[in-house]
Amino acid sequence: MDVEGKVDLICRPPAEEVITRDELISLFNSNGSPRHYIGLEISGRLHLGSLLLTGFKLNDFLAAGVKTNVFLADWHTYINNKLNNDWDLISNVSHYYEKAFKFFCPGVNILHGTKLYEDTNDYWKNFILFSKQITLSRALRSLTIMGRTEKDTLDFSQLLYPSMQSVDIKAMDLDIVHAGTDQRKIHMLVREVFPKLDWKVPVSVHHHLLPGLSEPIALNSDSSVRNSDESKIFSKMSKSNPSSSILIHDSEDEISAKIKKAYCPAKVSQNNPVLEIINYVIFHEFDEFIIERPQKYGGNIAYFSFEDVKIAFEQGIIHPMDLKMTTSRYLNKIISPIRDHLQNDYTKIFQ
Repeated sequence: MDVEGKVDLICRPPAEEVITRDELISLFNSNGSPRHYIGLEISGRLHLGSLLLTGFKLNDFLAAGVKTNVFLADWHTYINNKLNNDWDLISNVSHYYEKAFKFFCPGVNILHGTKLYEDTNDYWKNFILFSKQITLSRALRSLTIMGRTEKDTLDFSQLLYPSMQSVDIKAMDLDIVHAGTDQRKIHMLVREVFPKLDWKVPVSVHHHLLPGLSEPIALNSDSSVRNSDESKIFSKMSKSNPSSSILIHDSEDEISAKIKKAYCPAKVSQNNPVLEIINYVIFHEFDEFIIERPQKYGGNIAYFSFEDVKIAFEQGIIHPMDLKMTTSRYLNKIISPIRDHLQNDYTKIFQ
């Protein structure tokens, strides 16, 4: 594969932003197998966003010949008060994540935070050097990566999080850093500080975040704009809200029940989580979207692009319930091999 082909593969959906494409081209011209990572907190059961969308992008990196790493950030998990700060549970869930990503992304390398800190002699020296370059207010501005904005409720360890996540990148000698769009701020901090220390500045790749299944939240209380598309935003799919997430362990019946309740108003494509799943998950894995209907209602109808599905739904040709039932059927096809592979691990840890 030539450089342009590799770059196109990395820039394709679910990637939404590459900072910058020109830097990525230069990187591949000088290094045929650059070193990549994505860092993940060990925060619970995996879902469509945390495994599938992340995994789709990891598989693109692997196909492009990139040395692809998943960094299981156990200390970050502890700092951010996940899994009840239970080290045994964090360790067990880390191994569950490792098995899941190795199954879904064959060839990916798994790194553990604890091991990195044990093996990196100058980690804490670099932590201090990096921290000397930023003010407290600059660190606080980066803390939204943790889903936290309440400054007064943070414990002191959480103020260390931005510097740790940044120095992780230095410790792993990375050429490409990868995350969901919600972690863009930390990568911008890296691009700001690393040149001051004469450290290598990696290319940043940010992928799309799947929304939860619930109705989007109004951002503005002004009634004149409350119902406008611009005044609404989805919360990302999260294991902390399982009723609004498709977990990779959901049964066929559970998938169907959740999708039936999903926000999906007739003829409305804007902020529609069911259409998001069709676009970013189903059409990533399948070349067609076949709606099964009795002959008396016109029989089966096949669509071969997301845009065709979207237009048909906006025109009322596809009923919301037909859209939902078909989405559930395809999702179960995609999830079932993963669910079967991880069932024993899931049962031991979570049940």
